[in-house]
Amino acid sequence: MDFSVTGNWVGIATGVAIVLILALIYVLRTVFAGKSSQNLSKKYESGPEKSVLDVRNKYPDVDVFQFSNTIFNFGLVLAIGLTILAFSWTTYEEKVVIPAGAMELDEEIEIEPPRTAEPPPPPPPPPPPTIVEVPEELIEEEDQVEFTDNSIDDDTKLEPQPKNDPPPPPPPPPPPAPKVDEIFKVVEDMPRFPGCEDKSNKDDRKKCAEQKMLEYIYKNIKYPAIARENGVEGTVVIQFVVEKDGSITDAKVARDIGAQCGQEALRVVNDMPTWVPGKQRGRAVRVQFNLPVKFKLE
Repeated sequence: MDFSVTGNWVGIATGVAIVLILALIYVLRTVFAGKSSQNLSKKYESGPEKSVLDVRNKYPDVDVFQFSNTIFNFGLVLAIGLTILAFSWTTYEEKVVIPAGAMELDEEIEIEPPRTAEPPPPPPPPPPPTIVEVPEELIEEEDQVEFTDNSIDDDTKLEPQPKNDPPPPPPPPPPPAPKVDEIFKVVEDMPRFPGCEDKSNKDDRKKCAEQKMLEYIYKNIKYPAIARENGVEGTVVIQFVVEKDGSITDAKVARDIGAQCGQEALRVVNDMPTWVPGKQRGRAVRVQFNLPVKFKLE
């Protein structure tokens, strides 16, 4: 027999058992108090049970042990009943309502390329040299070159030449521009929500990860009060990047419906656990992901 109860029923049954025990104690106290007010000493004054040695109690009418079997059976029934309820205590998982077509996008969301620091443009080339024509009458004849005798002998005194300091080293080249890894939109192995690594088939892992991601989103998301009061419904699109280590960065609201729905969806995305990173040719890469989050009033 399949018998299961929730924690609420176990608590109710425990409360009922406590109330019954207290009621039994109150009834017995009332009964014995009524009998003790009677003149029991005159009742047993000349009876066969006059001596206190003949019976365990002086007055059998107020002997509490006469109900021992009844109280024992009552306690046994309560203990067995509570034990059965404790073993039948079942915890049910909270049902998560996922809207129909939760992963469908009405239109394609364009990715915004990351902005990088562009290197400064190269300096302009120097202007070409200007050739000036010299008139022939201005050309002067070159003077005759005079040769100086620089020969030396043993008696010639040589003076040391002054040492010229070496020219300063050239300035270091500018640092290279920081390298920014390419952000992919589609890769061979798309990033996925964790928890489905035990699946052997790629398609099964994808479906399982998508289901777990939707359960996580719609279990943790809270419909904003202002959106509920004004009947705001629609789809919010959150755009983020799954890094090489599976962390989520650059999360932002790509499409909002207002009434604080975009902020709530962004909060849930930022609190997500680490994903399984996407891979291209067996190498982990950065992948941009567009996640639709539907807000629908029940």
